[in-house]
Amino acid sequence: MKTVTTARRLLKKYSHAWVFLYAFIYMPWFCYLENRTGVRYTLIHSPLDDYIPFVEYFVIPYLLWFAFIAVTSLYFFFTDKQGFYRLSAFMIAGMTLFLVICTFFPNGQNLRPDTFPHENIFTDLVQIIYTADTPTNVLPSLHVFNSLCASIAIAHSSNLKKHRAVQYGAYALTALIIMSTVLLKQHSVTDVFAAFAMALLIYPLIYVTEIKKAPKFSQQPI
Repeated sequence: MKTVTTARRLLKKYSHAWVFLYAFIYMPWFCYLENRTGVRYTLIHSPLDDYIPFVEYFVIPYLLWFAFIAVTSLYFFFTDKQGFYRLSAFMIAGMTLFLVICTFFPNGQNLRPDTFPHENIFTDLVQIIYTADTPTNVLPSLHVFNSLCASIAIAHSSNLKKHRAVQYGAYALTALIIMSTVLLKQHSVTDVFAAFAMALLIYPLIYVTEIKKAPKFSQQPI
């Protein structure tokens, strides 16, 4: 009986876990886009791309993106329900818009080097990424967009404002992740600009509106 009571209490406390069900929408849709055939892709390219070198060492911040998004999401999930809802709404809106854009505007890039200037563990990791991730569905960059989402959520967190080192560290990591997308030739500069534009479009709908409507609920602990 005690176990049942504990389970009910946890279900009530973490009822916002339903948000993770979005994965069952996003993943099948994204996998379909990655594997569809007979599609004419528009190549995304900016003249600036030609001046950006390939730097394999940036594979480290590129891979740290996965931990950054996971840790940030879980932090808000366990400590700040309203913050978690806003972060989730921000990311889900952008990820859904990304899927819609790629569905009706198939896009890709042809920036990856044919050969690497060096052979080391970093280029080995880049090759693994190239093999696992097709050079399609690149506009806008979700690596950039979701990093911006995480940084904005961290900037709005009342709790984390007491820990400036954490905030500044998150901003620095976000900058390195954004740089990594173009320095690894995973994205064009155009993809980065598009991610910023999408964030600027969605941000007022998630944060500005909520703060104006209910400022006293901007921080709701679990």
